[in-house]
Amino acid sequence: MSIKDNLQNIKSSIPEHVTLVAVSKTKPVSDLMEAYDAGQRIFGENKIQEMAEKYEKMPKDIQWHMIGHVQRNKVKYMAEFVRLIHGVDSFKLL
Repeated sequence: MSIKDNLQNIKSSIPEHVTLVAVSKTKPVSDLMEAYDAGQRIFGENKIQEMAEKYEKMPKDIQWHMIGHVQRNKVKYMAEFVRLIHGVDSFKLL
């Protein structure tokens, strides 16, 4: 199944109010561009350096999401272009 077909299949099965974040970690820019050409505009990465490299090569209307742990000293590499950070540093049940 192509990336375009897979995206269409997923989008048809989720409610309209749900936002699809395409997790693009370890995937080449060519795969991301195929998803982009199919209409996907939100991508998630878990490695800041990999995301920054992809950001430089890809269209600027993409919303980038950081998924996972973020080290304080690495925030400067993504602060200007990351739309949302999905991460929890610690969790404690009360």
